[in-house]
Amino acid sequence: MRTHTPQPTPSPTTPHESQQPQRANQSGQPQQPKLPLAALLALATAVFITSLTETLPAGVLPAMSGSLGVSESAMGQSVTIYAIGTALTAIPLSAATAGWRRKRLLLTAMAGFAAANTVTAFSSSYPLTMTARFIAGVAAGLAWALLAGYARRMAPAPLRGKAIAIVMTGIPLALSLGVPAGTFLGSALGWRVTFALMTVVAIALIGWIAVAVPDYPGSRTRDRAPVLRALAIPGVTPILFVTLVFVLAHTILYTYIATYLDRLGMGGSTDLVLLVFGAASLLSIWIVGVHISRRLRALTIASTLLFAAAATLLAVLSDSPALVYAAVTLWGLGWGGAPTLLQTAVGDAAGEAADAAQAMLVTLWNAAMAGGGVLGGVLLGLFGSTSFPWSVLALLVPVLVVVLAARVHGFPTRHAASAP
Repeated sequence: MRTHTPQPTPSPTTPHESQQPQRANQSGQPQQPKLPLAALLALATAVFITSLTETLPAGVLPAMSGSLGVSESAMGQSVTIYAIGTALTAIPLSAATAGWRRKRLLLTAMAGFAAANTVTAFSSSYPLTMTARFIAGVAAGLAWALLAGYARRMAPAPLRGKAIAIVMTGIPLALSLGVPAGTFLGSALGWRVTFALMTVVAIALIGWIAVAVPDYPGSRTRDRAPVLRALAIPGVTPILFVTLVFVLAHTILYTYIATYLDRLGMGGSTDLVLLVFGAASLLSIWIVGVHISRRLRALTIASTLLFAAAATLLAVLSDSPALVYAAVTLWGLGWGGAPTLLQTAVGDAAGEAADAAQAMLVTLWNAAMAGGGVLGGVLLGLFGSTSFPWSVLALLVPVLVVVLAARVHGFPTRHAASAP
């Protein structure tokens, strides 16, 4: 993308990008820096599109399998291949496009979603549909490796965590509102219309980004091993470990929540349970956004403990529907802010290598999502759905240990954004 006048290339830590000078108001008091809400909400919509595109087939699976002439289990792999596309390409594409201007890269990713959802909407071929889903996953890898860093660069230093929290609201909104709405529209108008509407939203978002989102340069360095360089930075590896195991624990339970509720005689309440989970997740994101600039470590510990408490309730006291709803609320409170916490932590720890670290986080995140579905299926076959909460607890123990141990680098006692 061409600029009108040549300008010096600012680094991610210069005041041009990460800080806004405080200006005096009429009373002579300095004004607090403000967030570029229009731009951040555009990024939040991008997150919404990526999350909804990934999970939407789950809500219209029978109709899609019938139209394409395959079994529901085969059609269910359209979610898996999306995650595979993201996991396989996030790191290499992030490295290959490191020098691109950021807005150009973001617009390219959104155009990829528009194209993939258009093909999905009109395809009558299962192989073509799966190819489109893989391409959508590739576009997601581009976007997810970019969005958190983009939000950080647009925000003043003390508000970076809040900026990422705003962007990450797209995840619970997609899961708690987008998927049910897509399912309803799919039932009323057909699943193809639902995917076509996703294309319309993506095209509208491309215009929004072009108008409201500022542009930034890519990396000026040509590092041939950005991943290795990022892994060598103290704190990055513990954060990536926590990401992998925490998301794995969540996915085991979330993927098979309907199966688990069926065992409790609450199968008819799955929609309501997921709505409660989504509402609690939104509250969690708000809490994290308010406090993350000074309490990232405490919030990460609290997130892990809340999820562990939820798993404990489900493991030993799930006979009571009221306690199931209480557990789901704790789960949502623990999970909702996790993407913001982990992406903020890895960005702070990695510094100039943040883009490579974010790409690794995205890769491990999607690997955990794919692995959670597989591991959950194995657990279900061997031990039944009662094993899910206990498995979650077993996975959260090392997560908590690593978070507590990474008090100097990774999850420091004093968050970098709060430093003067």
